[in-house]
Amino acid sequence: MSLYCIGDLQGCLAPFERLLAKIDFSPSRDTLYLLGDLVNRGPDSLGVLRRLTALGDAAQCLLGNHDLHLLALSQGVRKPGRHDTIQPIVQASDAAQLLDWVRHRAMALHRHGWLMVHAGVLPQWSLAQTLALAFEVEQALRGPDLKGFLSTMYGNAPSQWSDSLQGPDRLRVIVNGLTRLRFCTPEGDMEFTSTESAGHAPEGYLPWFDVPGRATQGTPIAFGHWSTLATDTGGVIGLRHNALPLDTGCVWGGCLTAARLDETRAGAFELIQVKCEQAARPGA
Repeated sequence: MSLYCIGDLQGCLAPFERLLAKIDFSPSRDTLYLLGDLVNRGPDSLGVLRRLTALGDAAQCLLGNHDLHLLALSQGVRKPGRHDTIQPIVQASDAAQLLDWVRHRAMALHRHGWLMVHAGVLPQWSLAQTLALAFEVEQALRGPDLKGFLSTMYGNAPSQWSDSLQGPDRLRVIVNGLTRLRFCTPEGDMEFTSTESAGHAPEGYLPWFDVPGRATQGTPIAFGHWSTLATDTGGVIGLRHNALPLDTGCVWGGCLTAARLDETRAGAFELIQVKCEQAARPGA
């Protein structure tokens, strides 16, 4: 049995299939943990969802910001973007089943000693609190008023967590932390405009995993979302203050990366990569 965390697919089915072949993946033996942004920007988002749903419990998938955008688009809350490639999902004959599958995915997982999220964890959140807050969003996504939740999900404010937050503000901060976070202050005030690499933090901000005294410092974290992190190290991927970035820009012509988790040693892993033959359009 092997366990793998895999970075952002973003609709890149062909590299995903090559990665599965390279690791000799067997759904009866192995488990994949996909770290969100399953769809969008790449050439075959519909094919990716059909492939993942066919794998059943062998593919445990998180939701990223692009996956939430798909749900918002399907509910009429958002309009298609100029570079979106998710419209075929909404128009597919099996759209209802696929979208229902998406809304029932997790926002965070704790498996085999690893915390898994799409983007990040605010410095004040402990492991237990992160999982509890993720569950609040999962309940909203699976509840009877999906459209109502999605219609209040977007926005940059509040930019900082408080235990006193309630209603849409509370859920919005949780979503932003788990699916959009890159930079924040030591107090957890989030910044959403910069997509630069970690070495180009806006003044007063740090990469979330570099915040001193972060409550999850003792837990290894696997995350995606931040493809430009690989440029800091010339594409070399490793733990950064106990956080492992696995989005290596497949959709931009980079690699699709998997980390084979070592169950015998906490936080140990082996990297496997395949090149992506296709790059999204500049500015997508």
